[in-house]
Amino acid sequence: MKTKAIIADLRQQSEIPGFTPTRAAGLARVVQFAERTGDLYNRCRNYDLGPNHRANVSALSPWIRHRLITETEVLNATLNTHSFSTAERFVHEVFWRTYFKGWLEHHPTVWPAYQAGLLRQLESVDKDRHLAGKYAAAIAGETSIDGFDDWAKELVTTGYLHNHARMWFASIWIFTLRLPWELGADFFLRHLMDGDPASNTLAWRWVAGIQTKGRPYVARVSNISKFTDRRFAPLHQLQTQVQPLSETVDHLRRPLPEAMTPAEITRDYLLLVTEDDMQVAQTLSHPPIAKVGALATTGRSPLPLGTIAQTFAADAMRDVCSEMQIIEDEDWAEGIIAACQTHNLKTVVTGYAPIGPVATTLAAVEPILRKEGIKLLQVRRAFDTVAWPHATKGFFAMKKGVPRVLETLGFC
Repeated sequence: MKTKAIIADLRQQSEIPGFTPTRAAGLARVVQFAERTGDLYNRCRNYDLGPNHRANVSALSPWIRHRLITETEVLNATLNTHSFSTAERFVHEVFWRTYFKGWLEHHPTVWPAYQAGLLRQLESVDKDRHLAGKYAAAIAGETSIDGFDDWAKELVTTGYLHNHARMWFASIWIFTLRLPWELGADFFLRHLMDGDPASNTLAWRWVAGIQTKGRPYVARVSNISKFTDRRFAPLHQLQTQVQPLSETVDHLRRPLPEAMTPAEITRDYLLLVTEDDMQVAQTLSHPPIAKVGALATTGRSPLPLGTIAQTFAADAMRDVCSEMQIIEDEDWAEGIIAACQTHNLKTVVTGYAPIGPVATTLAAVEPILRKEGIKLLQVRRAFDTVAWPHATKGFFAMKKGVPRVLETLGFC
């Protein structure tokens, strides 16, 4: 069947992913989509058919972002259904998120530089009435640009956007509306259920031509029209003659930080579950004496988070920690110390936190715990330890290493 016929058939189907923030819902979506990770995904993944038609994409990212389900579970389901060659495109898509996380771990100054830039741009919005008006119109979906306004409203009301729409949106934001990229990245990070510091920040930098220096992504009417199946065609509205953005600082590559392996955890401990890895307990053979959950959602932005993104993270934590205490953003040190005292423990174990709000909070909490004689240990999954060393350059280098990573991890 030709791709056009497949797309027409998909448009007849109404499939809205039920973004229920539970592990069971994520695993159900993995099973549901496994058959489609081959030829259908390869041919149709770039089409944004609208929020009611997601049969051509996995929509697994909200669950993976919080590791309610893991990359390993998704790859197992895929490679148990298709050969690597048949599902290669989908497998690579799973590794894109891994690549972004690994690259940011190697270049840790990018995240604080983005945060500092965001604060400067928010100050500019406060001082510049013209900029404030343009920014307000963009996030409200009131620019009159066909497609862009729909995606802005879809993001806020659903907490999700097709990846292609994210690229178009970012390009229009930067090059047509001429708005600071940091404000757009922040808009996404505040509203996406899968809002991830590495994926989001580096993708916006890539569109701007900063990440891959001098090579911006330019949204074009023909591409938007084709891959929205003619839903949108912003004729005469887009700027296509663009100058890539640049930055004055070089973010030097650094070695990956040290981290413990699950096998090294042999003493009694308090398990700290964070929104970066809600299934860390799966990796540990020595069970914890007690558990607490902790949220760091407010660390994503100086501005309030979107209700859907915040609710997804909070409800996911409640699902995982149904019988645990949940510590709010501001109370980590106090809550952890109190739990350790209750259970007479001096060791806290948590999943390794990649660069982002959780890692920032842990760095602030660790010296406070140390003063109380409490050790904080971060455990890194084998998947990250094996894959991240391949994320030092562009994604092509990672892609070449994927078969070796899969073999090392026992997939083939």
